[in-house]
Amino acid sequence: MAARRLIITIDGPAGSGKSTTARMVAERLGYTYLDTGAMYRAVTLSVLEAGIDPFDGEAIRRLLPSIEISIRYEPHGQQTFLGPRNVSADIRSVEVSRHVSRIAALPDVRRFLVRQQQSIAREGGFVVDGRDAGTVIFPNAEIKFFLTATAEERARRRFKELQNTDPNVSYEETLRDLLQRDEFDSVRDASPLIRPPDAIELDNSGLTIDEQVAIVVRTVRERYPNP
Repeated sequence: MAARRLIITIDGPAGSGKSTTARMVAERLGYTYLDTGAMYRAVTLSVLEAGIDPFDGEAIRRLLPSIEISIRYEPHGQQTFLGPRNVSADIRSVEVSRHVSRIAALPDVRRFLVRQQQSIAREGGFVVDGRDAGTVIFPNAEIKFFLTATAEERARRRFKELQNTDPNVSYEETLRDLLQRDEFDSVRDASPLIRPPDAIELDNSGLTIDEQVAIVVRTVRERYPNP
């Protein structure tokens, strides 16, 4: 019987490069990438499109049973759907980015999505990124990473990404939102952003994406020669 393939988690704050790193690591190892953040963004988009106040936790709780999220893996990467609609671009908007931390902090939302995430990746062979992938979703993952970078570097990366969907966004606004999100993610009651005690920490402030991916892949292969 073939050995069970690994679950690799990559956590970190907004703009730390965890999504890009996780996707590229999965490609190089022949694994599947699970972007848990996209699922929280899909819930946030549903809340905003329903006209619900992001601060109204009870209304959001009532909305959850009607939200149908599905993940499909296509040649150009993970695609996120709400019902039949591909929302992979819509969930990257400035408005979604502004509210996703608050909505993702709601215990009902986290329970709703963690069950789905655990079901998707339970057989192994996944690289999972998020803010609690190694602490809550897969606390027993075989190998965990925690990416960090300075706030200014993370804001620069996020600003560049947001310009694709909102050319009017400013760097100053992006940095302010990121710092607010850092604070909120770190102090929230439900699954706060913390480094798993058994995670390998990697500060990538001065690294290119290829360099940090190479470090993660090399570390995995050193620990598991045939991942």
